[in-house]
Amino acid sequence: MNGLLVLVGLTALGLSLALPVVVKPVLKRLGVIDIPNSRSSHSTVVIRGMGVAVAVAILVALVLSLATGLVAVDRSLILIIVCMVGASATLGWIEDFRGISVRVRASAQLLVGTIGTAALATTIDDSSYWWVPIGAIAVATYINAANFMDGINGISGMHGVVVGAFYSVAGVLSDQLWLTVAGLVVAAAFAGFLPWNLGRGFVFLGDVGSYLLGASIAAIAVTGLLAGVYLEYLLSPVLIYLADTFTTFLRRARRGERLYTAHRQHVYQRLTDTGLGHVQVSIFVSVLSVLTGAAGFVLATAPAPLAVSASLFAAVVVALYLYSPRIFRALARRRAAADA
Repeated sequence: MNGLLVLVGLTALGLSLALPVVVKPVLKRLGVIDIPNSRSSHSTVVIRGMGVAVAVAILVALVLSLATGLVAVDRSLILIIVCMVGASATLGWIEDFRGISVRVRASAQLLVGTIGTAALATTIDDSSYWWVPIGAIAVATYINAANFMDGINGISGMHGVVVGAFYSVAGVLSDQLWLTVAGLVVAAAFAGFLPWNLGRGFVFLGDVGSYLLGASIAAIAVTGLLAGVYLEYLLSPVLIYLADTFTTFLRRARRGERLYTAHRQHVYQRLTDTGLGHVQVSIFVSVLSVLTGAAGFVLATAPAPLAVSASLFAAVVVALYLYSPRIFRALARRRAAADA
């Protein structure tokens, strides 16, 4: 089994590393590019849509885990995840290539979540169809969260690596091999994308990639929840993304702004305005996600005193992130004053 697990992980990594060689010129010919504007975090025209390569890597590796017999139990769970991820990536590709209205996009995301969760409720013993609306909202919500957070180099790739790795460990701790495999595949595929996103001729995931990231994480999380995996294992690695998304949403709603227009008000975007580089911010977000993830894993099985401490620790980490633009801006002013 260990050999097959390594094979599946290396397949996801290798395809994600190699496929952009073929995909990049195709995207260039099709004109799938990102043109910067006043709200962008980059200043040059960049090829987007490279999430196609990552999507192929994830889907092929997951199918390989079934074909090789690596996942011999709960095979249907992997198949449902494949369908949810594939459908979401396809929706993102259509958005990249020709555009979709907000209403159609939201309806399609909810439909993917509804059908996927209903299939899971049918497949997993002792599941209730009451989970269907919750799963539908969770899938649509996290697809959009990943899309909103995909604004600087490295942040999405690192997020995929961090959350995928935590989910893979959660599979080991929960004795659910499908979760170990799915988490490993997501982590490996997004690790393979990072050199292309951070290199000199960098490319973007595009909507196909951000939808892929959000759907992969949400589909695995909803499947895990229905399969009896601790909620803390599933929720804690994504707390930073959720906190950034929801606080920004609420802030803009209070101001009466149009919620689906482009902007630069996310915490990670305001961090780049303090003078931090893209990679620095992406690493900062990832490190804090590791900290909340670790706290959640402790919280899941710890006795009450330690569980309370882990909860408080996670809350402090989230608060630190939300206030970090003010902190870094104050530090920058102090450095400027000292230099003067």
